[in-house]
Amino acid sequence: MSVVTTSSATGTASAPARRDAEATKAAILRAARHLLARHAHADITLKAVADRAGVSPPLILKYFGNKDTLFSQVMSFETDAAALLDAPLADLGRHMVRHVLVSQTEQGADPLLRIVFAPLHGEQGDILRANFRTQVSDRLAARLSGPDAGLRAELAVGTLLGLGVMFGIARGTHVRATDLDDIVERYAPAVQAQLTL
Repeated sequence: MSVVTTSSATGTASAPARRDAEATKAAILRAARHLLARHAHADITLKAVADRAGVSPPLILKYFGNKDTLFSQVMSFETDAAALLDAPLADLGRHMVRHVLVSQTEQGADPLLRIVFAPLHGEQGDILRANFRTQVSDRLAARLSGPDAGLRAELAVGTLLGLGVMFGIARGTHVRATDLDDIVERYAPAVQAQLTL
């Protein structure tokens, strides 16, 4: 037996609303990242992720298969690093600072900040650290010329993490009350100084 819904205003039949698969997957990943930044991996249940994402646990299983597959994507920085580093080297510091701030203010998720919580996650934290090194720091270092590229990349990323912590975790009142463009103007030169000699 099929179910047809009718619009009360027009009396016409309409199909039930369909879920946008990509938007749903993104919501699940955001929820898992949020929880991973606040709880040990072992303590996070699929039900908790589902509740935060506004979906059912079976839907998570449909899209990701199991908790390990879901969290392997959450622990990857590949997509975040691609967006973070998507600018010419001469303007990369400004782009990176803006990207961190826009990600937090408009998308509710910092592209890097989950690395801060690696100590909470035991063996999973080791995976998070390894992914962070290869997908973020080493990838940035490969773009730099001149001496100490690895060190300079880590210092630039560390500077971004400091901004992310102050904005997103410490919730600094002055930083959060300041216009985003003003923060970019003040902070980007410190990041850029490590990127170009």
